Amino acid sequence: MAHAWTRVKRSWELYVLLLLPVLYLIVFKYVPMFGVLIAFKDFNIVQGILGSPWVGLKHFEALFRSPNFPILIQNTLLISLYSLAAGFPVPILLALALNEVRTGLFKRSVQLVTYAPHFISTVVMVSILILMLSPHVGIADRLYGLFGWTAPNFMGEPGFFKSIYVWSGVWQEMGYASIIYMAALAGVDPSLYEAARMDGASRLRKMLHIDLPALVPITVILLILSLGNIMGVGFEKIYLMQNPLNVATSEVIATYVYKVGLLGANFSFSSAVGLFNSVINLILLVAVNTISRRVSQNSLW
Repeated sequence: MAHAWTRVKRSWELYVLLLLPVLYLIVFKYVPMFGVLIAFKDFNIVQGILGSPWVGLKHFEALFRSPNFPILIQNTLLISLYSLAAGFPVPILLALALNEVRTGLFKRSVQLVTYAPHFISTVVMVSILILMLSPHVGIADRLYGLFGWTAPNFMGEPGFFKSIYVWSGVWQEMGYASIIYMAALAGVDPSLYEAARMDGASRLRKMLHIDLPALVPITVILLILSLGNIMGVGFEKIYLMQNPLNVATSEVIATYVYKVGLLGANFSFSSAVGLFNSVINLILLVAVNTISRRVSQNSLW
C-alpha cells in the first residue's frame, strides 16, 4: 500500500489529468445504470424508481411477444451487417492507397476531401440526401429526366433505405476512419520496403506482405468493437431519414425505444428493450473477443 501511494505521489499530475475522465464515466455512465431497475418495474414518476411496483420480467415478455419484435431485430441486424460489410474494408483500402501516394500536394488534397465529410452534422447530411433524392425537385430526378426516365422515390421506397443509409455513411466516414490505419502504416519499418524493392516486389506484393500484416492487430481490435456494437445502430440519422413510406425497413431498436419510451411515455417497456439490446451487445463483444484471442492472439483483453 505504501509503495502504491509513493507511485501516486511521484506521478500526481497524471492522476489529476485522469480524474476528470473517471468522474465523467462515474457520473454519466455508471450512476445512470441504477435506472435500469425500471425495466423490472411498472415505473410511475410520482412513486419514483424505488417506490414503483416490481413486475419482474413482464416487459421483456411483452417485447418477445410483440409482433414488432422480429421486424426490429431483422432491420437492426441487416442494417448493422450491411454497414459493417460495406464500411469496414473501405477505410483500409483508402489507407493502403494513400500510403502508396508519393506526391505530397495530391495526397494532402485527397485526405482533406475525404476527411471533411466527417464533420458534416447528421442533420445537414440527411438534408443533403433529401435535396438530392427527393422526387420532382431532387438532383437525381433531374438526371433521370435528362435521359427521359422517371426517377423512383428513393426516400420513400423501403428497398432503397438501407443502401442510402449505408453508402452515405461510408462516404461520410471513410476518410476519418482511415486515419488510424494510416498511423499504423506510418509505424512500419522502412527497411522492409527497401528489402522488398531490392527483391523486385511490386506495389501489390508490398501491400500484401508488408502493409496488410502491419494492419492486422488494429483491424482485429476495430472489428471486435464493431461486432460488439452490432445491435447498436445509430438513432439520429435513421430517425431523420425515416418516413411513413419506408418505416417497414427503417424501424430499428433505437427508434422504437424513442417512440415507445419518450413519445409514448412507456418508460419501463422502453428500458426493457434497451437493456435487452445492451445485453446482446455485451455477449457478442465477449464472444468475438474470446474467439479472436484464440484464433489470432489479438484481442481487447
